[in-house]
Amino acid sequence: MPKTLRTELADGVFSIVLTRAEEYNTITPELRDELSAAIDEGDANDDAHVILLRAEGPAFCAGYGLGWSTEMQATEAKSERVWDSAADLRGIATFVDVYMKLFKAWKPTIAAVQGWCIAGGTDMVLCADIIVAGEGASFGYPPARVWGTPTTAMWVYRLGLERAKRYLLTGDEIKAPEAARMGLILEAVPDDQLQDHAMALARRMAQVPVNQLVMLKLLCNQTLENMGLASSRTLGSLFDGVARHTQEGLDFVARSGEVGIRDAVRERDDPFGDYGSRPKGGSDR
Repeated sequence: MPKTLRTELADGVFSIVLTRAEEYNTITPELRDELSAAIDEGDANDDAHVILLRAEGPAFCAGYGLGWSTEMQATEAKSERVWDSAADLRGIATFVDVYMKLFKAWKPTIAAVQGWCIAGGTDMVLCADIIVAGEGASFGYPPARVWGTPTTAMWVYRLGLERAKRYLLTGDEIKAPEAARMGLILEAVPDDQLQDHAMALARRMAQVPVNQLVMLKLLCNQTLENMGLASSRTLGSLFDGVARHTQEGLDFVARSGEVGIRDAVRERDDPFGDYGSRPKGGSDR
């Protein structure tokens, strides 16, 4: 029985619901594995035409789980072996490959986002075919300031070159209405209408035969594949490991060990003036 999510099937819509509300649905190895199995289940179910990813609680996903990734790197630092970039790439690929299942699934994937969707949460959700968000939702990649790069590399493909640079080179947040205006997501709707609106869209799409949905999704996705999505994703995943092992990245991990991850993130983000508004349950990666 999954511990981090649940699945539902109705009216041709296979829903995957993240259920770690108290932890802001932060990403853990357990969530990774259960999300992978759930996407596979929905994609293989003959009665499912569309996969809908949503979440319980105040935030869709506040990044990777609090502490475990910094603790893992701190443990690594005590090892006699130097950092192995190939092993790091293989490790992060176990997460990235799961997020990309939302993109590569035969059936369309829709994400309904409320509250915060930041850092690793964006690596996940930007792989969905369509994103609908509540007007109170916010997106962003604050670890761009130190200790990370977007692993799935979807920012440029969704925003275009200049806007992607504007937000990745600052780590600034994007409110949902602005994200919709710029094309990062499809649309922003009133928060209290989000779940019903996303489900209505999924049900409307589910009326189309699966074979048509598969062909049309492949046709659209091929454009991104031809633009070099696979190589961008590989570079983003590799650079994420590099960013965690620069001197600044190592200093950040050391500081996290001294004062805790929350205070280390606060110190990093205080000059930007946006730390206080973010959830405190994620590692902000």
